[in-house]
Amino acid sequence: MKKRHATQKLFIIFLTILLLCLSSVCQAKSIALSFDDGLDPRNQPMACSWNSSILEALLKAQIKSILFPAGKRIDTPAGFKLVKDWGKAGHLIGSHTYSHFNYCSKQVTLEQFIADTERNEALLKDLPGWTKRLRFPYLKEGETAAKRDRFRSWLTNHGYESGAVSIDASDWYYNKRYLEWCKNHPGEDLSTFRSAYLNHLWNRTTYYDALSEEVLNRSVKHVILLHTNAINAAFLPDIIEMYKSNGWKIISPEEAYEDPVYTMKLTTLPAGEGILWSLAKQQGISGLRYPAESDKYEKTLLDKLGL
Repeated sequence: MKKRHATQKLFIIFLTILLLCLSSVCQAKSIALSFDDGLDPRNQPMACSWNSSILEALLKAQIKSILFPAGKRIDTPAGFKLVKDWGKAGHLIGSHTYSHFNYCSKQVTLEQFIADTERNEALLKDLPGWTKRLRFPYLKEGETAAKRDRFRSWLTNHGYESGAVSIDASDWYYNKRYLEWCKNHPGEDLSTFRSAYLNHLWNRTTYYDALSEEVLNRSVKHVILLHTNAINAAFLPDIIEMYKSNGWKIISPEEAYEDPVYTMKLTTLPAGEGILWSLAKQQGISGLRYPAESDKYEKTLLDKLGL
């Protein structure tokens, strides 16, 4: 009898541990990697190499991503080929408009923005991986309710889905400083810059994930905004490892965009920024920075580090 009770007790302990493990797996945080802009071989001599490095890192980690190219940057045979390489590798290709206009600018009309979006679709629509998702340049979605809502209607009527992000960052600014630092410190160890950059991405990730818990009481399936640039070409394997080592699951954009948060039509004005930031603003959460991400928040830190 004692032996049977002991066996039952061990089984209950085992079952409890198993359920806790399964619960942990089910609650694992997840993130999809997305990239903006595309590379322009006309003014970026390393464009082909950077593009290859990013695609190689994604392939090695067996990760599917999405690229949102702005047509004016890749509208040459060489630039177009780099985008096509993404589609051929099994990644999605969305739209970032052709001219990268700021839709919150009073100088940019609804008609101009529609025409610019149509121009980019005409350029990209026959590529492998093309998908009708639009990401607004600068994440700006209109400074008035009329501009915001009329373009939303146009997107819906023309079959476009959201290309919103939940995690924004200033990788574009770190890239600028990285290129300057490499130029002034040829051949020097990159570990300090790598650490600073990873710390920045992790800081913004945990911030927006905490915001998700605050406004939705859950961790959404995140989409982070990165760019096709030198710093991500150099450190993407480290970025991937950072998320995995912290217990995050890297998922495909298709899986991430299944999260209902990306279909929410928010009423904030000026419209834009990341979806969680906008939701927090709509709910009246205090302490939000505007713009949400900017070089002014990072300059002092990098200056102190001598980077």
